[in-house]
Amino acid sequence: MSLRIDRVSFSYADLPVLHDISFEVPAGDFLSLLGPNGSGKTTLLRLLDCILLPQRGSITLKGRSLQQYSRKEIARLIAYVPQDALWVFPFTVFEVVLMGRSPYVGRSGFESQHDRDVALEMMRLTDIEHLAEKPITALSGGERQRVLIARALSQQPQILLLDEPNAHLDISHQLEIFQILREQNDQLNLTIVSVSHDLNLAAAFSKRVLLLSQRDDVDEAQGAAIFSLGTPSEVLTESNIERVYRTPVLVDQHPRAPSLRISLVPPPVQQEDRQRGQVQARTSRE
Repeated sequence: MSLRIDRVSFSYADLPVLHDISFEVPAGDFLSLLGPNGSGKTTLLRLLDCILLPQRGSITLKGRSLQQYSRKEIARLIAYVPQDALWVFPFTVFEVVLMGRSPYVGRSGFESQHDRDVALEMMRLTDIEHLAEKPITALSGGERQRVLIARALSQQPQILLLDEPNAHLDISHQLEIFQILREQNDQLNLTIVSVSHDLNLAAAFSKRVLLLSQRDDVDEAQGAAIFSLGTPSEVLTESNIERVYRTPVLVDQHPRAPSLRISLVPPPVQQEDRQRGQVQARTSRE
């Protein structure tokens, strides 16, 4: 189940967002999309779910243009979790999660017992079973986010797209959700593409990282391009992060985990480093 993006560009009216994007997401990948605000991460995710259509280039799934699939076919293959959703009607949590089974509902228009069992299992998986009868309009942002993830998992997709799945979650549930996602990725070969602003979570759980930003060889008026793509250790270097995010960081090995650790450098330390560098430069000239 390979998803291929070939020379895709996209603009909103006269505002270019993405320029000449090409990469492939093989089956079983866990790819994190990173980049500063406004670099087109959410737009790229919506293109992968056919919510938006590329103005140039193509996106293919299993060698077939994504635009040739019906919406129901896409829903059986790809699930999309937005950052949040606006709920007006007070559906219960169980009803919302059960909506994930809609691509499989037959002509009767009613969910089967199997559909209900799948929805309950995904609620248990995301630790929201105790919220089953609560209206979604009464939940906190973090609780709603877990409901949306449970709904997406109940679709039993082959590809899961997530827009900042850790948004609104406390640190305990951030780790729990990413552990669940990685388990689904490893055990079910579920392909995951996740937008994130948390470089440490991306480094700890991703198999690959795609860093979006304005490249030096691309006209700024054309939109963001792929700055770097590879494993977390290949992409998340001090040099890459400083160039893309315009802030210095320290990247080292986490002392208690087999992953990178990215730490911000506070302004006072930055000033001390600059002063030290100036002194060394004067000394070398003398």
